[in-house]
Amino acid sequence: MNGFQRYLTRSLPDELARLTELALDLRWSWSHASDALWETLDPELWAATGNPWLILESVSRDRLDRLALDPAFRAELDRQLNEREASLSGPTWFDGIEGGDDTGTIAYFSMEFGLSESLPIYSGGLGILAGDMLKTASDLGVPMIGVGLLYQQGYFRQALNIDGEQLAYFPYNDPAMLPVMPLRNGDGGWLRVTVELPGRPLQLRCWEARVGRTRLLLLDANDLVNGPRDRGITGELYGGDTETRLTQEIVLGIGGWRMLEHLGLAVSVCHLNEGHAALAVLERAASYRRANDTDFDLALRTTRAGNLFTTHTPVPAAFDRFPPALARLYLQPYAEQWGIPFERILQLGQMACDGDSDAADMDFIPAYLALRGCGAANGVSRLHGEVSRRLFAPLFPRRPFAETPIGHVTNGVHTPSWDSREADRLWTRSCGKSRWIGDLAGIGGGIREIEDSALWDFRVQGRQAMIEALRGRLARQRANLGAPAARIDECALMLDPNALTLGFARRFTAYKRTNLLLADPDRLARLLTDTNHPVQLVLAGKAHPRDANGQAMIRAWSTFIARPELHGRIVFVEDYDMAVAATLVQGVDVWINTPRRPWEASGTSGMKVLVNGGLNLSELDGWWAEAYAPEIGWAIGDRGEHDADPAWDAAEAAELYRLLEEDIVPLFYTRDQAGIPRPWVARIRESMARLTPAYSSNRMLREYVESYYLPQTRAVSARQAHRSQLGMELESWHRRLKNHWSRIRIGDVSWREDPAGWLVDVQTYLDDLEADDVAVELYAEPDTCHRLERVEALAGAIHGYRYRGRVAADRAPGDYTVRIVPDHPAASVPLEATEILWQPRN
Repeated sequence: MNGFQRYLTRSLPDELARLTELALDLRWSWSHASDALWETLDPELWAATGNPWLILESVSRDRLDRLALDPAFRAELDRQLNEREASLSGPTWFDGIEGGDDTGTIAYFSMEFGLSESLPIYSGGLGILAGDMLKTASDLGVPMIGVGLLYQQGYFRQALNIDGEQLAYFPYNDPAMLPVMPLRNGDGGWLRVTVELPGRPLQLRCWEARVGRTRLLLLDANDLVNGPRDRGITGELYGGDTETRLTQEIVLGIGGWRMLEHLGLAVSVCHLNEGHAALAVLERAASYRRANDTDFDLALRTTRAGNLFTTHTPVPAAFDRFPPALARLYLQPYAEQWGIPFERILQLGQMACDGDSDAADMDFIPAYLALRGCGAANGVSRLHGEVSRRLFAPLFPRRPFAETPIGHVTNGVHTPSWDSREADRLWTRSCGKSRWIGDLAGIGGGIREIEDSALWDFRVQGRQAMIEALRGRLARQRANLGAPAARIDECALMLDPNALTLGFARRFTAYKRTNLLLADPDRLARLLTDTNHPVQLVLAGKAHPRDANGQAMIRAWSTFIARPELHGRIVFVEDYDMAVAATLVQGVDVWINTPRRPWEASGTSGMKVLVNGGLNLSELDGWWAEAYAPEIGWAIGDRGEHDADPAWDAAEAAELYRLLEEDIVPLFYTRDQAGIPRPWVARIRESMARLTPAYSSNRMLREYVESYYLPQTRAVSARQAHRSQLGMELESWHRRLKNHWSRIRIGDVSWREDPAGWLVDVQTYLDDLEADDVAVELYAEPDTCHRLERVEALAGAIHGYRYRGRVAADRAPGDYTVRIVPDHPAASVPLEATEILWQPRN
């Protein structure tokens, strides 16, 4: 019996024993070579679930015995096993990276992971991104491990009733039918870790999902040793009350780090995908403190260089926040374990500055803890980086907004997970089979060489395949409502495979403005019923069960869809999940997105159509704000922020209609004698060639590796070396700053002009700080900064120094302000040292 089969609850014929290796490796979610095996095992179950593990657990023994004697099936099994082994053991991009050999494990913490609809522990974009990260890590050989939660129910499943209202269901996720394995400890027993809740321990079962070369480790509280209430902690994703959310974050952050420790993994970088796992940075520091017999502040100073915080939040209201009394109830025991006052934990998660008298009443916000406990932070698009700097600027008082220490890595999508079979064939012929597992050099050039006719035929096939899939799904939707046979049969004629097909699918909530396209129902109806230039619309999306406004939006669309003249022109696809998303992005001609800028941190749904030849019509927000060009798509918005202004919404709705009526529809139907819309195809070609590689998770993860993981690995290793010598030096520097900053001052500042520009002399008095502890700079708005040179000590002064510098004469001295800032070559300033002193103004 091999290492995989021992987790199977039923036996397999010896000849088929290694089927478990394929079924338990979620590589099948993006590499579809083995699909034929599972379809052969059980065609109906494969079509219904796409879950190889469920098929393996469900298929009859008689069927297995027959296939064990089938030479063709066994040969195909051997071929797939050999192909998998060759793929996973071959050289990778990361193997060729300088410094890659010194990188330990990158632990990627996320509240949700979207790997496949067969493992429903995700709700939307955050989880899909996390899943795409793990898949890409496998492709590129990046040593990453995911850490998350195994939910008994996960996010809700959606249906619409006969009146078009959303219904929410929470089916049970039976772990035996999910592609996960119990995680074993050294003696073969089921690994469990413990976290502490008020007055009781919580036992957490540990699970593992294989994702090609990578692993996803999951925690689950549904153990019989826990009380009924505690077993439900890992019940719903983003469900329950505030207390449940806090306990979930304790399980993910503290329990997740303890699980990694139990496995003996040498983590170099702890990557927090949002602030939900922020407590991991404190548990990591506590672990280092125990192992090295240090105090907690030194341990945090030493380890934080290896922590990365990725924020997805566009507005303060979106942060998780917990009342201080609730935080004390749950975190006081950890404060005692870690050897720090609870107030220190609270302070790390509050907006308050040191000494703020109102701090005790301020909420504990894990995102603030994440930022203060990490060595780097980033947003998920260029625009979101700017938004995030504005959002977190209050944590860096008196600093210019542009210096808020948050960068950006624009999100990308795992292209092999979202391309259709036709797209895969097209890209393989044009760009090679290994196109997405290297550095993407030259990707796109082959697409530009494809003939118009071939590219148009490819798009037509994609639209046709989507419509065929949707017709079957819509028939099942009607059957579930008890519709008569005639109504169900009508679905076979819904949607026109030759019509311009618009796609609009996302979460139904206010800032997404999911009803902007419905602002003028009659105008939209005229667009959809034009018999000369037919247009059709495919909708999907969920509203959170507690979002009454989002549910009202769905009802409004249901009412519109029911108009008799729109029959077959517009459909709503229930239960938007990864399978539905894949169907839509592989077939629609234009993907529409209408968020209220700047609330779309990145958005990845529109990226998924790129590889399939779909075009984007979107608000200039998130990724589209940096990707848009007139020759590759369409945009609404003026790059400004208008908040919830009804007049502006109306203006953008009008522009949306105008673009569809005057630009998009005519362009799609401008055909040559061969029936090819060549200007449209030109946009497809340029969008595919230019944007697909730029907004792939391959580019994204390589950027994380080069800009964050490798530098942070070096930084944390340096701080830990020689019994934390550099960590101690940095902690001493930080304490000197804290003790003496209030007494440093800027003295005389003098300017004189010479032929080379303006020469400035500055006198400074540093109290008991060393000269090397700080830097003296000239700053001018918006982001001009010149470092001054220390030239001599001031006569008769203790730690008083004269600084000098020269600037060009193109600006007047009055434009500049002298400032003193902390300075250390191994520190991240201002992330680790927020102090700043500005020259007094008269």
